[in-house]
Amino acid sequence: MLDLKFIRENPDRVRQGVANKREKADIDEILALDEERRSITVQADEQKAVRNRVSKEIGQKMKAGQDPSDLKEEMRRVSERIAGFDGRLKEIEAALAEKLEWIPNLPHESVPLGAASEDNVLYRTWGGPPAADFPRKDHLILGQELDILDFQRGSKIAGSGFPVYKGKGAALERALINFMLDLHVRKHGYTEIFPPFLANPDSMRGTGQLPKLREDMYYCPTDELYLIPTAEVPLTNLHRDEILPEDTLPLYYTAYSACFRREAGSYGRETRGFLRVHQFNKVELVKFVRPETSYEELERLLADAEEILQALELHYRVITLCTGDLSFSSAKTYDIESWAPAESKWLETSSVSNFEDFQARRANIRYREKSSGKVRFVHTLNGSGLATSRLMVALLETYQTDEGTIMVPQALHPYLDFRVIGKSR
Repeated sequence: MLDLKFIRENPDRVRQGVANKREKADIDEILALDEERRSITVQADEQKAVRNRVSKEIGQKMKAGQDPSDLKEEMRRVSERIAGFDGRLKEIEAALAEKLEWIPNLPHESVPLGAASEDNVLYRTWGGPPAADFPRKDHLILGQELDILDFQRGSKIAGSGFPVYKGKGAALERALINFMLDLHVRKHGYTEIFPPFLANPDSMRGTGQLPKLREDMYYCPTDELYLIPTAEVPLTNLHRDEILPEDTLPLYYTAYSACFRREAGSYGRETRGFLRVHQFNKVELVKFVRPETSYEELERLLADAEEILQALELHYRVITLCTGDLSFSSAKTYDIESWAPAESKWLETSSVSNFEDFQARRANIRYREKSSGKVRFVHTLNGSGLATSRLMVALLETYQTDEGTIMVPQALHPYLDFRVIGKSR
């Protein structure tokens, strides 16, 4: 959420930032409501001062044995005016709160200007596409032939977009999750959390999913809970409505969770197999940092996510998202895309973002400066470290052999009792 004072002092900058993100927000209406709120506040304060004066005069008259009827009538009229002002203030503040929730975070000045994904900018690449002297099979064929993935039975159980991992496929998925958690905890210094997979509306609002993404999430109305679209939600809300001591920052958290997204399904080849699913697994990374260090922390967060792909020896590239491709809450985002040889395309495997103080304002997450005692909003960052669904596509298609088997990447050997996934007998 943007600071109302910032909007008031920088209306043109806010309008341009909203437009650059291809979002819509009526800044003029917000400013008009803000002006009315401030005007009414002044009038209400003036009337409250009158009420205090008249109240004292009534007391003085009664003490002197005089009739205070005229003053009591004035008090009644003043109280009615104050009640009217207070009622209107509540209406304005509610309207402002609702409208402010629909204003996106503004892009950082380093974000390239652009309208859509075609305007994203290549940041760097790592490795190269694997060579092969045989026709590569895609992950769907491999999963079926090796009996490690079963999309048909997943569809029977829950519908399209809910995959089933089987046998060595399930073991490989579990190994990936454990490997990523261990690397982030043991090497990168994150604290592991195992969070709830459901969250209340306040938590969803705090990270920016509500109200904008309401229709994209699975909702349990009886309990007023949402299935989380990412562990970013529970991890960020660990410190909602808290004031953290400055010497506890930075805080790094990592968590595995299943992720649920209604918007994932569509039509055509782009939605086959793991390319688009409604449920997938992901290891999430979240940081709470001081504002002065947040962009340094963003680069470190990106490197932490990249190290997973480097350890797995998978070809990838990093893309800087343009303004028009940024999420609602992000000030700057890098996407990491893995190369899927059989698909012959780049697949998003991670998204790494700096939200600055946007989420912290929504969730009221602050810290107290040690030197001055001043309370400030933290900056929050998050990234996938990594999501396994498209990572599985890149891994299966990269490590397949001409015999139709899958070689297990060396980084996963400590987590598995097999080195090759072959056809079941």
